[in-house]
Order: sequence, then C-alpha cells, then structure tokens
Amino acid sequence: MNLNDDERAMRDGRDGPAVAKAMDLLCRYGEALGAERLVDVRNVAGTLGAATPFMRDFALKHGGMDAVFSEFNLDSDEVVEVPPFKVYTTHLQQGLDPERPKEFNVPEEIIRIYRKGERYAAERGMQMVNTCTPYLVGNVPVKGEHLAWMESSAVIYANGAIGARTNTEGRESAGAAALTGKIPYWGLHRPENRLGTHDVRLEVTVDTTADWGMLGYWVGEIVQEQVPVIDGLGPVPNLARLKHFGAAAASSGGVEMYHLVGVTPEAPTRETAFGANTPGETLHFGQAERRATWEKLNTTARDPKVDYVMLGCPHYSIEQIWEASRLLAGRKVHPDTELWIFTPRAIKALADQNGYTKIIEDAGGKLMSDTCSAMSRGAPEGTRVAAFDSAKQVHYLPAILGIQGWFGTTAQCIDAAVNGRFTAGPEI
Repeated sequence: MNLNDDERAMRDGRDGPAVAKAMDLLCRYGEALGAERLVDVRNVAGTLGAATPFMRDFALKHGGMDAVFSEFNLDSDEVVEVPPFKVYTTHLQQGLDPERPKEFNVPEEIIRIYRKGERYAAERGMQMVNTCTPYLVGNVPVKGEHLAWMESSAVIYANGAIGARTNTEGRESAGAAALTGKIPYWGLHRPENRLGTHDVRLEVTVDTTADWGMLGYWVGEIVQEQVPVIDGLGPVPNLARLKHFGAAAASSGGVEMYHLVGVTPEAPTRETAFGANTPGETLHFGQAERRATWEKLNTTARDPKVDYVMLGCPHYSIEQIWEASRLLAGRKVHPDTELWIFTPRAIKALADQNGYTKIIEDAGGKLMSDTCSAMSRGAPEGTRVAAFDSAKQVHYLPAILGIQGWFGTTAQCIDAAVNGRFTAGPEI
C-alpha cells in the first residue's frame, strides 16, 4: 500500500491507538485486495451495537463497549479507547425493535444493553438511524462521492441509483473507515469497474414494486457480481421500485452496480453505460422469464393459509406506508394472521404524525422500526406460512426460520393479511 504522509502518521500512532489499529486493518485489507492506495471517504454506513447475550458477556468480561469495538470492528485483541469518529457515520439496522420487546421475545436486560450500545455509538458521533435504507433518512450521497457502506441493498442503491462509489464493506472495514476517513481504492471506487458487462433487454412492462423485484432477482441470478445494463424501460421507476430491484439483485446474485439506460446517473445512453466494454451476453426478460421467476420465488409456498405478512424489506419509505395505510383503511387483519411493517424510526415518527400508524394499528397491524424479521430472526409465535412483497425477504426468511413464503404485490399481501389466505398467481 502506498500511504501518504497523513495516512502514515495515523498508522504510526499520531491520532491514538484506535486510529492506528484502524489504519493497520485497512492496510492489511487493501493489500489482500491488491489495492495500491487508499481513498478519502466522508460517508460511512456501518454497525457497532449488537444487543445479544454474547455481546453483553463479552463486554462485561473484557472491558465494556470499547472492548466490543476493538474486537469486532478493529480486529484487535488489545482493548483500545475509541475516540469520536472522524467522518459522518450512520448506523444500520439492528436485531430488535426496542419499543416492542414482547413481539421479539426479548427480556428487559437485552433492551438495556441495546440502549447502552446506542448511547456509546451516539457519543462518538454515530447517527443512530438504525436502518438498511440510510438514504431515506438523511444520508443521501451525491454522484461520484466515495463511501464506505455495509448492507447489500444500500450499496447497490448508492452505486446504481445515485452514482456514488462504494463496495460492500464489512463491520471491520466500515468501523476503520469511520475512524480514519479512508478505505482501499479498489472495485467500484475505480471508474473502469463500474462499466456494464451484460446487455439486458426488457420485452415486458416492468411497473410495480413486485415487477422490479422479480426483474432484479432474475438479473442477479444470471449476472452474479457483474454489472447489468437494462434497456427498453417502460414507466420510469421511483425510489421504492429501485430499492426493491437492487435488494433482489443483491440477494440472488452479488450485484453491487447496475445501469438503467436513460434513468440512472452513469447511463444517459447505452454506449456510455458500457464505455470501452463489449457486452459479454445479451439477456431478454419477457413473459416466460417473469413467470419462471415468480414460480422460483414461491418455491417454498404450499399452504394458502397465511400466519404472518411482513412488509418493509428493505425498510419502507413514507410513500409505501401511505400506500399500505390506504389499502388497510376500514379493514381488519384476520384474527389468525399478523401484519408487521418495518420502517426507519424517523419515518415511523412521520407516519405517526400523518396518522398512518393509527390506520395500520386500528386495522390490527403493527408498524415497527430498527430491524426486520431477517435481522432479528423474529416472527409471530407459531408462524408456519408468511407472505412478502419483497423478493429479498422471500429469498432469505423461509430458510432462516424454516417456514413457507409467498411472494406478491403489496396489495396482494394486504389482502392476505385481511383474509388470512394468499391467493395471487404468476399473472401479477
């Protein structure tokens, strides 16, 4: 690694032992990746707290939250005092909603640990947004800005929809970046790695969030970690649709970057999106591919009787909460079914203010924050069959919890919550 004078000074201890440990980690990380240098970042999205008995015991045994950060964010056996973070840093989602411990079967002691971890992080300047969608609650980078972000659905949104530059970082590299304002210059930080590799032609209208989720799932499974360029768009997708597209593509594959011709910042034209690259493969997404994707997403589903409907993966925007509340207004969730909707805490406050939370709760649903069922490994007791409007969640949660999972539109999921049965088909 070629370090400049400031980087060498941090490595050598000028700014204290925690920063030196962080620089050492970043140098080892960069060398393993073959990076020649570091790049400046002023925007980090990572994770610090973890409200688990293991973390509690580790903190008690080894010296508090500094010990937790040293071990799990700096890869250091030596406990070092952690100073305030150097750059703007936001916290991603955690493992529970502290306002609803009963739903997650969490004892009060764990809530106290959770709150202690929040205070520790906030005292060091971390923004406790606790969401997988930091761009919904104030962390909105700009085109060309270098970031150090965790969370696959956030990373692909930042790269593709916004045109910022980040790889999918881990807890360690994001923690080190927060203390140093540096990250290895490799992967999608480099312009040549952001160019398209696969030519995707749409032969069917892609409109709803479910449509975009299916397209993302299909594309991701084929291109894996490459960069698809999608042409032939119909209606221009909004934030929610791009959110579901990216989350699905990052789940079925490892997509971190994409281009939508005429829509996303680095693809004003097809030629610009590919640059010097020649497309390696041309893919066609038509009705047959759409139907096959729906069937694959519903592979685990057999029983139409639904115990649980989960919405909010990635976390719902205020627009999506508004949509759900309109679909629920004047209706009641079936007595044998639970409806949980997940959103950032700040968005929930807005939903409270607008009256959407009351509509959802009057119908028998629950609006939650800070986590989701995949992160918390939590679902209503006795859940055997669930329904989702997220291709990402139906990909993960059946395997995580050993349940059946249906995939459909938001409206179909709300109907399932009200009727207690899922009745959609591949014609969605």
